[in-house]
Amino acid sequence: MTLRTTETSGKGHAPRAKKSLGQHFLRREDICHRIAALIAPCAQDRIVEIGPGPGALTRAIEAAPHSRLLLIEKDRHWAAERQRLGGVNTQAVLADALRFDWRRISVQEPWKVIGNLPYNVASPLIWDIVSRSEGWQMAAFMVQKEVGQRLAAQPDTGHYGALSVWVQSYSRPRMEFVVGPGAFSPPPKVDSAVLSFTPLPLSERPAHPALLSRLLRICFQQRRKQLGGIFRRAAQPGLEDAFKSAQIAPNLRPEVLSHHDFQRISAFWASQLDNMA
Repeated sequence: MTLRTTETSGKGHAPRAKKSLGQHFLRREDICHRIAALIAPCAQDRIVEIGPGPGALTRAIEAAPHSRLLLIEKDRHWAAERQRLGGVNTQAVLADALRFDWRRISVQEPWKVIGNLPYNVASPLIWDIVSRSEGWQMAAFMVQKEVGQRLAAQPDTGHYGALSVWVQSYSRPRMEFVVGPGAFSPPPKVDSAVLSFTPLPLSERPAHPALLSRLLRICFQQRRKQLGGIFRRAAQPGLEDAFKSAQIAPNLRPEVLSHHDFQRISAFWASQLDNMA
């Protein structure tokens, strides 16, 4: 569900929110300024905003120090409006953020990332951004509250799962504040949440991301089963031996392991596969 702020274009009334894109227009400019402040804009910052829509968050960013603002917008109307009305340092591109190559944000050319994300794409989008980009400096996103709880969840809690482990292997997510349905027009049926993300140093990020991703799928498809049984039934070459090398009790369940534990298992798994090659 896209959460955006209403605006007329100067060419008449703004189009209605598109149900196909899950658009709900954010009416509270004070919230936009609170979101923008979470990435601590500085004069030298390059900033990417995802899904600017009618542009209230865009205007909050433009009012803050920055050197360049890139807007990624899937809606043709709003992409054109943001390009027409944007500031001198603002560029709008018509694109789907899910198809954007986030590897282009490199250590040599770092960016901060911000946006009011569609509910239905927020999880895979954040999954990609934190893991594919080595040069993101800071991020702030509005998402469905339940997704926010999953992103920030700690082990052995109801919201903890594969998304929690993956994102926390690359960043430190923090739940900042909750936004109720009344802040939007038309109002969504659930609360939203704004989270900030601080990247972990490259040295602390997963050394074997593909194996970690496979490991998470295997484990959290059976989150209530014991790990020993999960790995035995998975019949993946080297995985059961890797689990034994990690010296984690086989009667534990996936939901009690930390992201560090999952990275250790994936590292031992990589070693086992190397030895088998």
